[in-house]
Amino acid sequence: MKKILIIQGNPVSPSYNGAIAEAYRNGAVQAGAEVRMITLNELEFNMNLEGGYRNKLPLEPDLLEAQEAIKWAEHLVWVFPIWWGGPPALFKGFIDRIFMPGYAFKYHKGKLLPDQLLKGRTARMITTMDGPNWYYKWFQGEPAHKMMKISTFALTGIKPVRITPVDLVGKQSEEQRKKWLEKIEQLGRKMG
Repeated sequence: MKKILIIQGNPVSPSYNGAIAEAYRNGAVQAGAEVRMITLNELEFNMNLEGGYRNKLPLEPDLLEAQEAIKWAEHLVWVFPIWWGGPPALFKGFIDRIFMPGYAFKYHKGKLLPDQLLKGRTARMITTMDGPNWYYKWFQGEPAHKMMKISTFALTGIKPVRITPVDLVGKQSEEQRKKWLEKIEQLGRKMG
């Protein structure tokens, strides 16, 4: 049985991102996966990495539970909107606080690259945006996708990472939104 963790990162509730996360969960459960979900706007934590890595804040109970869930999972599904080219502050704050040295990676004196402490996990990002994906890709350079895939997942050993962009969300008809949810449910059934 595959262990899947879905992290839903839209600070607004209810949201289309929430519906996407549920659609993926439904598909994965139908396929026989064991699924857990974290909804970031339900957690209580300080989003600001005050003191950086030198003077670390102790992790709140919700963040400790999130770290345990990530360690438990074999496949991570990250669902979040693209705002101003990047993820919302809540999402970024969550990453800043839990992907800490000693948990997600570990540097050694004299080595250029760190140990990747989250190896063995795969990921899928499902992102939503109001603009067209071609514009986000070719003119903006996909900053949120690159931040997560290259700067976060590659550094910590999570691979492969697949990306499913859902674009023009604010312009979609109810029919188009339903079709997207059906596609996302199919992704969940494939558990990838």
